[in-house]
Amino acid sequence: MKPNRRDFLRTTTVAASGIGMTAAVSLNRIFGKQVPFRISLAEWSLHNALNAKVMTNLDFPVKAARDFDIYGVEYVSTFFQDTGTEYLNELLQITRDYDVQNVLIMVDGEGSLGNPGETARIKSVEQHYRWVEAAKFLGCHSIRVNASGRGTESEVAAATVQGLRKLSEFAEPLNINVIVENHGGYSSNGKWLTDVISRVGMANCGTLPDFGNFTISAGETYDRYLGVVELMQYAKGVSAKSNAFDENGNETTMDYYRLLRIVYDSGYQGWIGIEYEGRELSEPEGIMATKRLLERVFAELA
Repeated sequence: MKPNRRDFLRTTTVAASGIGMTAAVSLNRIFGKQVPFRISLAEWSLHNALNAKVMTNLDFPVKAARDFDIYGVEYVSTFFQDTGTEYLNELLQITRDYDVQNVLIMVDGEGSLGNPGETARIKSVEQHYRWVEAAKFLGCHSIRVNASGRGTESEVAAATVQGLRKLSEFAEPLNINVIVENHGGYSSNGKWLTDVISRVGMANCGTLPDFGNFTISAGETYDRYLGVVELMQYAKGVSAKSNAFDENGNETTMDYYRLLRIVYDSGYQGWIGIEYEGRELSEPEGIMATKRLLERVFAELA
């Protein structure tokens, strides 16, 4: 029988409490100012539950705080009911009630900012405007966008520069950043993406380095560690992707210590978002496993 929303919220609270909530104290209280990072939670970590309709976008900040002791949230646009004032007010009030910081909105499904066709590109840019305004309303610092388009590397790069610049110009007076994740295709090439951001030339246009998204095409991947080094030059957020863990709690597909050392050495200060995508652990278990790993590595860095 398919679980209902109430059952899901109740049982995941119990599951989370059984897999390490005793250690799930606020990062600030553990490390003070020794490590300049705070842990946030990317909504995609709960995409199975959201897609199954056993929880909603309005439940997300509650679960982050109550179940995982995480007080920064990164939304995914496709899980919003709408961007109307009434809905955003309700979401904002929930985050205030639970003392949760709205960090960013990951925007998908609004067209290609790197479309070489000007008409289609401008339409995509304008379709992002409401998300900039929603981010401002909620108190986020950024929207995450995708650098994608059909064409050669140079064609898509030139178009993406124009699309990002136009969107960043709209976002600038609202004090919202426009940040690009390495998210497949050309954007998973660290050199290509940093060149694009450099050419945009706006302070509020940057990157969201993702530890896991370095597949350019079938059979072509970019060096994960080199990519993170390159993307950290313009980072305004970091996505701690995770998939699987060994018996010691280490992520088996990547060297978390090496990645976080790169982040630390870059001088970055801010949120690091948990984005669990694995299948071996449940979503709550995977989130907590990632959180424990982050805290352990933070302690070593300190």
